[in-house]
Amino acid sequence: MYKQTLYKIIKPIRINTLKRLNKSKKWKYGYNKEHDIVVISKTGVIGDIYEIQNFKIALPPATNIYSRSKKKQEQHWEQFEYPKALKNVKTIFDWRDYPNEQKDKWFDYIDEEFNRRENGFWFNNNGKPTYITGTHYMYLQWSKIDVGAPEFRESNRLLYIFWEACKADTRCYGICYLKNRRSGFSFMASAETVNAATISSDARFGILSKSGADAKKMFTDKVVPISVNYPFFFKPIQDGMDRPKSELAYRVPAQKFTRKKLQTNEQLEEIVGLDTTIDWKNTGDNSYDGEKLNLLVHDESGKWERPDNILNNWRVTKTCLRLGSRVIGKCMMGSTSNALDKGGDNFKKLFRDSNVTKRNKNGQTKSGLYSLFIPMEWNYEGFMDKYGLPVFDTPEQEVLNYHGDLIDMGVVDHWENEVDGLKNDQDALNEFYRQFPRTEEHAFRDEANNSIFNLVKIYEQIDFNEELSNSVGISTGNFQWINGVKDSKVMFYPDVKGRFNVSWVPPTHLQNNIIEKNNRKYPGNEHMGAFGCDSYDISGTVDNKGSKGALHGLTKFSMEDAPPSQFFLEYVARPATAEIFFEDMLMALVFYGMPILAENNKPRLLYYLRRRGYRGYSMNRPDKTWNKLSVAEKEIGGIPNSSEDIKQAHAAAIEMYIQEHVGIKQNGSHGNMYFNKTLNDWARFDINKRTKFDATISSGLAIMACNRHLYAPSVKTEKQKLNISIAKYANSGTTSKLIE
Repeated sequence: MYKQTLYKIIKPIRINTLKRLNKSKKWKYGYNKEHDIVVISKTGVIGDIYEIQNFKIALPPATNIYSRSKKKQEQHWEQFEYPKALKNVKTIFDWRDYPNEQKDKWFDYIDEEFNRRENGFWFNNNGKPTYITGTHYMYLQWSKIDVGAPEFRESNRLLYIFWEACKADTRCYGICYLKNRRSGFSFMASAETVNAATISSDARFGILSKSGADAKKMFTDKVVPISVNYPFFFKPIQDGMDRPKSELAYRVPAQKFTRKKLQTNEQLEEIVGLDTTIDWKNTGDNSYDGEKLNLLVHDESGKWERPDNILNNWRVTKTCLRLGSRVIGKCMMGSTSNALDKGGDNFKKLFRDSNVTKRNKNGQTKSGLYSLFIPMEWNYEGFMDKYGLPVFDTPEQEVLNYHGDLIDMGVVDHWENEVDGLKNDQDALNEFYRQFPRTEEHAFRDEANNSIFNLVKIYEQIDFNEELSNSVGISTGNFQWINGVKDSKVMFYPDVKGRFNVSWVPPTHLQNNIIEKNNRKYPGNEHMGAFGCDSYDISGTVDNKGSKGALHGLTKFSMEDAPPSQFFLEYVARPATAEIFFEDMLMALVFYGMPILAENNKPRLLYYLRRRGYRGYSMNRPDKTWNKLSVAEKEIGGIPNSSEDIKQAHAAAIEMYIQEHVGIKQNGSHGNMYFNKTLNDWARFDINKRTKFDATISSGLAIMACNRHLYAPSVKTEKQKLNISIAKYANSGTTSKLIE
């Protein structure tokens, strides 16, 4: 059976501390620095603590749990019926004319709806107490979408919990949600916009999409209908048309009319207006520049195409959400991704810069946003049971969806069938992956015609690696000199935050195999493999965006206990100083006992090796004989990257390796190239912009190093002409005479 979860319940707080603070109601809504959690409870008391993609969120305790039935199997979400007596009350003016004795019947009902809107709602779902946020409740109960009433989905529940935590966390500018097509995000974001706007004073809410027309459509087809269909007690008086095309303006706040104290017409006239607006803007880098926003909805942000740039726009609009250092507004961003050269690359960078585990000293991510990815199997229409849970496997017994229709196939089987049908059309397959991704790698698949390498084989390998998941046996860690003694022996130490990814290490007797000749050190395992390296010389850069250093190790065919033609090491990092990087390289060389082929246009690494006594580990360029090398090349080794011949040979080396060792091979087995970071770098490689692809450069050099014989110059020898003379005779007369 296929199993997957989107969250886990953790217990990071000692039980006695939790009980003590709950008893005194000391938990404040927002980020709790002491326990590194975000509290979304507004009562001073917390219950379960969820961890959603490394983000720790404290929920309210389970209280007043609603059940639609006493039978477990009949317990699920169901929209509450709006009382018929209130359906005819369209506006606050109708309510003013309502008899006071009739009003009294509905104050408790209205107050409870406001309570659910503020604090969320608990209900039993198949026997399990389930919490939804107030925003989620407003979406499910009071938002009208294209199919009528929204359905409850577990994925949306967790998205709304994540979003509530983003709102509560003062360090956060909002959410960057990587989604699948038809996930319902546009409607959910529209519902949040209306929900927040109708309880905010002197506020502005903005909408952007991949084009101005799309933003307008979201406003007119989603935001406005949700607002129009709100019950009167949630709906403020608005200016202008009932269904505006460009701006929705709220003036008189609805919540003021729902309290028992406000029953007379005189009191109603004294109400101060909201002065809150919702509008949309045309797509552009400077949209909403200089304006103050309470909420910015960024729909389809992964589909901004040139000249529009989502990164440039976010740099501008981010300032609309803050006053000085204080975050005063939030961004709700969600999208599938285009192909990388059609806006997807910028969105990918923004998404990766929003990782909650990578924060600056202010506690903020690089973008300010928090990233969230939910695999498509949790959000694929037609494959949700009535409890809002995905049917992963083809069911053996009858399972009905939310609408009562039979589900006769699991979502995973359905997805795989779609993939199988598209395997002969790589671009169509990649588009399907981007629209319905099961992994982040799927979401950022590029188009096949943009790569100089065989993308079919690359993605076959990536998919295979993802299926293997943790069973491949890749270890992350660092190399260290034993006891800190340099130039002694090296050991590998696992560390989840390490800079090296390693899939194979040599047997103990071959580790630290050094040969010393004439007081020089040489690698003892040169016959087993080699390294390729893309180095850098400068520790820091002006913009802190310098390229990373990269190292790759590749085995050759040998009689030793080593997998042939396998990349066994991947390093793509930029430590705090160049010296740390150089020492990392040296320790890897010593541990594996293999030589390195590095680019010598950035020579500091090669000089570092020479100075430490390891010049014998630095390979000379294989395309020249010793007497043809320059003085510098003889001194430090290495290969230049400026030559067009070298560039072409480098790309051809990778192409050859991919053809023979990546993806599905002729015998039906898969290759053993397990480093997806490098595979994705190959997929995106642009030979005219080589400096951006550190992993490709170093891995290609490793291939060239292991096949150096292919690049050896042919030595032309001048052949001496053989002077073969044949004796000739004159045969006239009685005897033959030699002709001289």
